[in-house]
Amino acid sequence: MKALDRKLFRDLWHMRGQVLAIAAVIMGGVATMVMSLSTYDSLVTTRDRFYSEYRLADVFASLKRAPEPVAERLAALPGVERLETRVRAGVKLEVAGFSDPITGQILSLPDVGEAQLNRLYFKRGRTVRPWSTDEVVLSDTFADAHHLQPGDTLAAIIHGKRKTLTVVGVAVSPEYVYQIAPGSMFPDFKRYGVLWMARNALGIAYDMKGAFNQVSLTLARDANEQDVIDRVDAILADYGGTGAYGRKDQFSNRFLSEELKQLRTMATIFPAIFLGVAAFLLNVVLSRLIALQREQIAILKAFGYSYAAIGMHYVKMVLLMALLGVAAGVALGTWFGQGLSHVYSETTFRFPYLDYRLQPGTVLIALAVSALAAVSGTLVSVMRAVRLPPAEGMRPEMPARYRANVIERIGLQRWLASPSRMILRHIGRRPLKSLLTVLGIACACGLMMVGNYQKGAIDFMVDVQFRQASREDLALAFIDPTSGHALHELAALPGVEYVEGYRDVPAILRFGQYRHRAALFGIQPEGQLHRSLDSRLKPVAVPPGGVVLTDYLANDILHVKPGDMLTVEVLEGSRPVRQVPVLGITQQYLGVSAYMQKDSVNALMREGNTVTGAYLAVEPGSEAELYARLHDRPRVLGMVANKTAVQSFYATIGEFILFYNLVATVLAGAIGFGVVYNSARIALSERGRELASLRVLGFTRGEIAYILLGELALLTLAAIPVGFLVGIGLVSILVVAFQSELYRLPLILTPENYAMGASVVIVSALLSGLLLWRRLGRLDLVAVLKTRE
Repeated sequence: MKALDRKLFRDLWHMRGQVLAIAAVIMGGVATMVMSLSTYDSLVTTRDRFYSEYRLADVFASLKRAPEPVAERLAALPGVERLETRVRAGVKLEVAGFSDPITGQILSLPDVGEAQLNRLYFKRGRTVRPWSTDEVVLSDTFADAHHLQPGDTLAAIIHGKRKTLTVVGVAVSPEYVYQIAPGSMFPDFKRYGVLWMARNALGIAYDMKGAFNQVSLTLARDANEQDVIDRVDAILADYGGTGAYGRKDQFSNRFLSEELKQLRTMATIFPAIFLGVAAFLLNVVLSRLIALQREQIAILKAFGYSYAAIGMHYVKMVLLMALLGVAAGVALGTWFGQGLSHVYSETTFRFPYLDYRLQPGTVLIALAVSALAAVSGTLVSVMRAVRLPPAEGMRPEMPARYRANVIERIGLQRWLASPSRMILRHIGRRPLKSLLTVLGIACACGLMMVGNYQKGAIDFMVDVQFRQASREDLALAFIDPTSGHALHELAALPGVEYVEGYRDVPAILRFGQYRHRAALFGIQPEGQLHRSLDSRLKPVAVPPGGVVLTDYLANDILHVKPGDMLTVEVLEGSRPVRQVPVLGITQQYLGVSAYMQKDSVNALMREGNTVTGAYLAVEPGSEAELYARLHDRPRVLGMVANKTAVQSFYATIGEFILFYNLVATVLAGAIGFGVVYNSARIALSERGRELASLRVLGFTRGEIAYILLGELALLTLAAIPVGFLVGIGLVSILVVAFQSELYRLPLILTPENYAMGASVVIVSALLSGLLLWRRLGRLDLVAVLKTRE
């Protein structure tokens, strides 16, 4: 082994504390990147494989009723490769021991052979027998939530008739990876389920014998999707078609794509912030660390070592530190990534399997960024040292010129003891070093705020959406559009305090080349239960004759502003197409919506007082009896309780956010401690000779500790408010990046965010101070006495 290599390993062992602290900084940044990118890659790979193997359709269409021969006309359309029809309907379910209302979708399975499209992956049991009348397959989320197994039974109200069904299988469908009830924003596995039943039995129950009300198809490789959709709509228009749509607008895939889009943003922005800050801190720390080795560099130069050999020696040193941090970061990030992937697949996406993958490119990017930061900081310091003549380099740096500082000039020095004046003089005479120390600690504080930010933002979103905008206790959906007189019947039910009706219709909203498929909600103009809010979260009265859009739908999807004319293509009834003015824009963090007055929607549809659902305020304690009464009403298709919606939110999106929040906080804490500890150790190395000299002159160990740790304390306290500003800036980047149809994050920083950032920095400083106190007792006073200066 070469002499320089032996020196390398001896130096690394001698600096093992700092090496581990530097590796912790790199580990935090790398682990965040590996966790985020590997989770995203794994979920995308799993989705694509599941869609391909179980043949998710390319185009879907729903209609009122069409005879089976219509399917032949659809199959003959240019561009259609494979087609399958089926029966689909809403259903109300009853599970023993569970009193809350349960709704679901029931779909038909072929009586002969397997489904050609949207096939089922069976986790337990089997498919239904041909021509069976009471066998069903359950979605795994619903079955697991209620602990149902093949052989168990449940009751269902199918087309107004109660029927006992036997579970024969539990399955996952590519069509329901993100299983969510229509009208809901988040999954609720206990209160919404998907069932599959034999085609003949379901067709008889819904008067669909020899007919269908839904069709799925795949496209030929060279087919134009929009052309096929237009032709399908033209054929199904006479049969009550509600508009064909492609896979990108399919309910489950649309939500899944938005969630993956958010994860991709998180997998880009979070690692960029963490790794970028870690690289900056690494550069600062290593440049100061190498600067301390100027005497060794001068000695190596005097012994004849070339600039290249000396530079390569120190490059090897920092690369080994970086490699240690990258290796630890990859291992920790892989572990966290597997955990995060399983949290996603268990709480949000129901894939039957998970292909966890760590792409080699992710590791190479992490290694390259870390190595570049380490080497750049090292080479600058090495080149500065080798430019000195050996004789000058082997001498300590010239002491800084000591002049009266601002405090001394204004006469405050008489209030300060000599150690305190030393602290202030040292900070003032090395402003750049002090500034870099403050900035490094501030970045660690800001990272802690980023890691802990999302919990407060999520709580704020829930409060705005479910307590200020949607203030109803219960939301009802009817099977078909119903006369407004039904609201009087609901108001007369025991426990109902207040009722508001709404009318919603599926529609395509167009402005120029922009389009969006959404529901047009007709609500009461000055509703007390379901309200739209402005940017100050104040209620907004929806004006008559126009539409009010939520901010993301207006600004980012349709690119409209108040006063523009929006084309509304209704996908129900006679499918009218109208020009409607945009009269306002409201604030909404969850989902996107288009609001009109209910009377305006009725006029748009050329109908009388019609509603498709109602919002109810319910007297506390009367929920169970009211649920039972509503469950027995055949016109009521589904019910969503506000309280359970909040619970399901935290059980799905909230659990993922909290897991990510915990991991980010731990990694940010590791970076924070590594930065503070390195700053303290480097300060001790830089001032070791000075502090030992003071001991020789009679200063006590406590006094020199006060000088060193007092400086660290002042710089740490100065860094905390700067860290708050850094945290606000980093969170602002997240808010801009996290804009999607599913949800938008508000710029909300709670006192807990600031407290967490400050606490981690202070605790890191205290622990570093304790470690330095021990090292101060081992200062080499004899070496100081032998020094000729």
